[in-house]
Amino acid sequence: MSNQAFNFTKPGLEALPISEPGQRLIYHDASKQAQGLQLRVSNTAKTFFVQKRVNGVPQRVTLGRFPEMTIEQARKQAAKVLGQIAEGVNPRNERKKQKLELKSLKDVLDDYLVTRKELKPRTKEDMFKFLKSVCPNWLELPLNKITPDMVMQRHKEHGEQRSKAAANLTMRYLRALFNFAMAQYQNEDGKPLIEVNPVEKLSQTKAWFRVDRRQTVIKAHELGAWLEAVQALPKVDFRDYFLLVLLTGLRREEALKLCWADVDLEQKTFIIREPKNHKDHTLPMSDFIFSLFQRRKSVAVSDYVFADAKGRVISNFRHAIAAIKQASGIDFCIHDLRRTFATVAESLDIPAYALKRLLNHADGGDVTAGYIVANVERLREPMQKITDFVLGGKKMKSEANNLKKVSCINSGSRV
Repeated sequence: MSNQAFNFTKPGLEALPISEPGQRLIYHDASKQAQGLQLRVSNTAKTFFVQKRVNGVPQRVTLGRFPEMTIEQARKQAAKVLGQIAEGVNPRNERKKQKLELKSLKDVLDDYLVTRKELKPRTKEDMFKFLKSVCPNWLELPLNKITPDMVMQRHKEHGEQRSKAAANLTMRYLRALFNFAMAQYQNEDGKPLIEVNPVEKLSQTKAWFRVDRRQTVIKAHELGAWLEAVQALPKVDFRDYFLLVLLTGLRREEALKLCWADVDLEQKTFIIREPKNHKDHTLPMSDFIFSLFQRRKSVAVSDYVFADAKGRVISNFRHAIAAIKQASGIDFCIHDLRRTFATVAESLDIPAYALKRLLNHADGGDVTAGYIVANVERLREPMQKITDFVLGGKKMKSEANNLKKVSCINSGSRV
C-alpha cells in the first residue's frame, strides 16, 4: 500500500495507473484547501475519502469516485466531513440518516419480506394488499415522515368509514415494519436511526378498535340443508372441497394445497404440509373421506387434489358460496366450517387432546400435552365419529354409500 502525497490535479489523477488485483494504493492531497483528503486506487476505481479518529476510533468516510466527483467537489466534501468530526458528529451516522430519509415505506416492506423467509406467501400478499388499501399514499413516503398523529387519524378514519378489522390489521403490519426498521437501521453506535414506533400511540391511547372474533358455525339442525345445497353444486371439485373442509376442520389454504404425494390410500392417511404452526400434520381418513379421495384420484389430472380439468388449483369460491347460501338459507364463510368441525367434536365429547391434535393447535403452556402422543390411529375413531354425526342425514348417508362403491383405483394401492 503506497502513501504518496502531491497536489491533486485532474491530469495528475488521470495519469495514476490502476493497481494490481487485490492491491490498493493510497495518495494524499497536499493542497491546503482540504487537508485530509485522500484517494484510494484499486484495480477497478479511484475513490476519494477522508480518514479521521472519531471518539478514538479510526473512521474512513468515502466521498465519491473520480472522475464522477471532481477534485473541487471532493475537497469541499472533505472539509465538511472533517468539520463535522471536529464538532463531535459522526459523519457515517449522518450519511445513514440521509439514506434513511430516502427509504420509503415500500422499500422497508421489501427489506422486511426478504429477511422474513418464514412468512407464508399469503401473509406477504396480505401485508402489501392491506397497506395499499388502507394507506396507499404512504407506500412512497419516507418512513421517518410517518408520525403518530398520522397513524391515529388514518386508523380512525378507515375503521369508522370502512372496516375496523382491516384498520387494526393494517396498523399491526405497520407496527411490525417499524419494529423491523428500528432493529435493522442503526448508527455506528448500534442505536436505532428511528427511535419511535408511531403505531405505539394506538396502544398508549387505547385507540385500537374492539373487533369481536367471528363465532358463527353451522348448527346441527342446519347441517342437512347445508349438505343438500353443497351436493346440488354443479362442479364436483367445489362439492368435494367443501365436504373435506367440513369433515376434517382444515383451514382454507391447507385443503387447497393438498397434494397427491401426501395422500396415502393404503394407510388411509394424508399429510398437511407447512400448516399455520409450521408442523406437518398427519390425519386419518374416515370411511367417507377415503371414498372421496378414491373418486378424486380416479380422475386426477394434477399433483393437487383439488384441481380443475386443466390441472389448476380451484379458486374463486364466491359463486359457489352464494349458491349454497341461496339454496340453504344459511350464511357462512369457509372458516366457519372449521369452527363447525370443532363444535361437533366437542358435542361428541371427543377428548380435548385429541381435538387439539385433529385441529393441529399448538399446545401452548399445556405441560401435560407434551407427554401425550396422539398418533394417527388413535385419531381415526374420533374422526369417524365426527363424520358419522355430520353425515347423519339420510341423503348424505346414501351419498356416502355411493362413494364407497366407486373403486376406480384399488384401495390397497399407495398414491
